[in-house]
Amino acid sequence: MSENAKEEIEETTETTDTETEAAIEPEPVEGPKEKEEKAEGEGEEEIEVVEERTYTIPLRHVHAVTPRLRRAPRSVRDVRAFIARHMSAEEVSISNEVNELLWARSINKPPRRIKVRAVKDKEGKVIVYPAKAA
Repeated sequence: MSENAKEEIEETTETTDTETEAAIEPEPVEGPKEKEEKAEGEGEEEIEVVEERTYTIPLRHVHAVTPRLRRAPRSVRDVRAFIARHMSAEEVSISNEVNELLWARSINKPPRRIKVRAVKDKEGKVIVYPAKAA
C-alpha cells in the first residue's frame, strides 16, 4: 500500500472513534428527586379533605348470616353501607388496599372486623382507606 492510502485509513479510524465516543456518551440521568417533582406536578389532583374519620367496622354478622361462598362480596357491600350511613354520603368508593384486606383469606373467610379511614371530599364523595398504624 502506498503512504497516501495508509494516511486515509488512519484518518477514517480516528473520525469513527470520536463519532462512536459521542454516540456512546449517555444523556444525563435525572435524580429521584426530580422524578418525584415531575410526578407531583403531572400526577393526580390532590383531594381536598372536608372530613376524615377512623372506624372499626364489625363484620362478624356476615359469618352468621351469609353462606360461605358469598361472604367476601357481602363484606364489601357491608363496608360500603356502613360508611355511607355514618358519613352521610351517596357515593362511597373502596380503595384497593381495603378490598385486598377483605379478600386476603379468600371468599370464605373475610376478617371479623376491619379498621378503616374514611375521607370525605368537598363534593361529598367518600373514599375508604385502611387505617394508619399509630
